[in-house]
Amino acid sequence: MWRVFLIVLAAAVTVGLAWVLAGLPGTVSVSLGDMTVETSTALAMTGVIVIVLLLVAVLRLLGWVLRTPLRIMGWRGRRRREQGEEAVTRTLVAIAAGEPGAARRESGRARKLLGDMPQTLLLAAESARLAEREDEAAALYRLLAARSDAALLGLRGLFRQAMNREAWAEAAAIAGRAEDVHPAGAWLRDERAQLAVRTGNWAEALRLAGPGAPRAAFATAAAAAESDAPTALKLAKQAWKQSPGFAPAALAYAQRLRAAGREAKAFDVIRETWRVNPQPELAMFWLDGIPDPLTRVREAGRIAATNPQHAETHLMLARVSLQAGLTGEARHHLDAARAAGMNQQRLWVLLADLEAEERGETEAGRLAQRDALRRAATADPDPRWHCENCGTEQDAWLPACPACHTAGRITWGPKRLALSAG
Repeated sequence: MWRVFLIVLAAAVTVGLAWVLAGLPGTVSVSLGDMTVETSTALAMTGVIVIVLLLVAVLRLLGWVLRTPLRIMGWRGRRRREQGEEAVTRTLVAIAAGEPGAARRESGRARKLLGDMPQTLLLAAESARLAEREDEAAALYRLLAARSDAALLGLRGLFRQAMNREAWAEAAAIAGRAEDVHPAGAWLRDERAQLAVRTGNWAEALRLAGPGAPRAAFATAAAAAESDAPTALKLAKQAWKQSPGFAPAALAYAQRLRAAGREAKAFDVIRETWRVNPQPELAMFWLDGIPDPLTRVREAGRIAATNPQHAETHLMLARVSLQAGLTGEARHHLDAARAAGMNQQRLWVLLADLEAEERGETEAGRLAQRDALRRAATADPDPRWHCENCGTEQDAWLPACPACHTAGRITWGPKRLALSAG
């Protein structure tokens, strides 16, 4: 509807203009040398309009001809860009499919078509890594790191390579550069925390620990590594407050308290942790320095009172009772430990020792010992320090697993290996 209206309006304007021109009075004469042309004003104006229109048409045609090379270049540029984007897509697909040859080929084509853009450089670097060409990848990461608009991409790649090579000093230097380029980045914080774990810088690991990080483990390790006694005491207290049932934290805190002459407070910490999570090393600390067997039994009863029904409590009381020659008391606690669900090798070995102590070398005693040792051979394994992530056993607690480098997963107890999916 609007188009029809515009056409009618344009026709009316044209007719009106023609009518105005036709009504103009007078004549126009043009002299050129000896030749003179004389015509009416209307015809002269019409001629001028025609000449102007022809001149405009000629100029537009000339402009179109002159712009033809630019149009051809623009078309070729669009075509290269389209082909480059297709190469980028094929590179991404090849990387996702784990095809290093195709990834390197297509990333090279993308760089040729699009130039050294952050996207093409990063894809080329990742393709080189997939092909295990670390030197080539490093060169590409350095190109990225030299750019002001994509430095973090290059530094992240270089940092990852340094971590894989265990070049800790180089990784720390790259992390410092990345901090300058992109301060307070979440990725950088996590990576620096991992670097701190790998280098044993537990104070730094604690400072960088994010949500879900094993802060108690980091604080415990930091306390052990700290030479300043007040600072170490503060870190150990922080670890224990973070996880009161964590035996290594309780021991670290109690040891620092003992060193500071606060023995009563140290015993309070051990007692509280035994109430939450009994563990043999806590009892060792509690009974340390008590040579008299009967005194040890009495002191063991004090810590046992915080968690009297636990199997670990009965096993501890059975051991100190047997050492004191209280065989009846030892048997009572061993039976109670079994009733509480314990069926571990150490229980049966202790029972064999009890039979030897109580019955001696009698026939009944030898039969009872053999039966206990036979049961020990098929019983549940004793609890050990082990990594919950990879299952590697350790002789003592460590803040991170030496095998898989996972922090905060060394626990004491029966091994339960949690395999990660994928």
